This record gives sequence, structure tokens and C-alpha cells, in this order.
Amino acid sequence: MLGAMSTRNDVPDATDLPDLGALMPLTRVLGIRATALHHDGVSASMAWRDELCTADGILHGGTLMAFADTVGATAAFLRLPEGATTTTVSSNTSFLAAVRDGTITARAFVEHTGRRFITVRTEVRDATDRLVSVTIQTQAVLA
Repeated sequence: MLGAMSTRNDVPDATDLPDLGALMPLTRVLGIRATALHHDGVSASMAWRDELCTADGILHGGTLMAFADTVGATAAFLRLPEGATTTTVSSNTSFLAAVRDGTITARAFVEHTGRRFITVRTEVRDATDRLVSVTIQTQAVLA
């Protein structure tokens, strides 16, 4: 459970994966599921589906951005002080490869944790471990 962490310096318990759907209903629509917690962030997966694509069966860039934003926001959320929440204030994604099938994975790394902002870098990879996109986002810490 996400509430188990008492300070932003706690190391998450890898056996205690967050229910992303309870936090962000969009994750249910996209089929995103948390797969691992690690000291500097969180990992998740999402299966390619035709309804998430653009022309020629390529996973839509907006889908990739929503995936990366969700995983990055979750990583930031895990670093919040008790009673705080977060929202994305900026996000920049570089698309590096097309995804036409399989399951993609994301790993978010918390790069900076401050009193007012948390910066997260999220790497999305395809089923062959090829780097698909990199997103850098800033999350505001809201009391």
C-alpha cells in the first residue's frame, strides 16, 4: 500500500505494489499495472492493444506519454511527505522507436526530490528491451 511509507527517504517494500487503478482510474482503461518498486522509483507494464494505436498498428504517442506520466507520477507519489499529493507540472517525451505488438515496460527513476518539486525520468522499453521513449517530468509537491 502506498501509505506504508512514512518519509520520502524510506525504501519501498517490493512486495507491496500499489493499486494504480485505485489511485488513477485511467490506468484500468490503459491496462497499466505496477510490477516492481525499487529504491529510486517504480516499474510497470502495459500490453499493446489495437485500440491504443494510431495508423498502421503503432502504439499512439499519447498512450506512451500517459503510460510514462502514470509511472513517473507513482514514483513521485512514493517520495511525498505524509499528507501531501502531487500533480504533473511539466513533461517532455522523446519518442525513439515504434511499438507494434507485445508488452511494454516502464521504469521511473526519481532524479531529484525537493520540498516543492520532484523530477522523474521514465524509460519505456518494448518486449525486446529496446528503448521506445524517455520522459522527463516535474511533479509539484502539494500540501
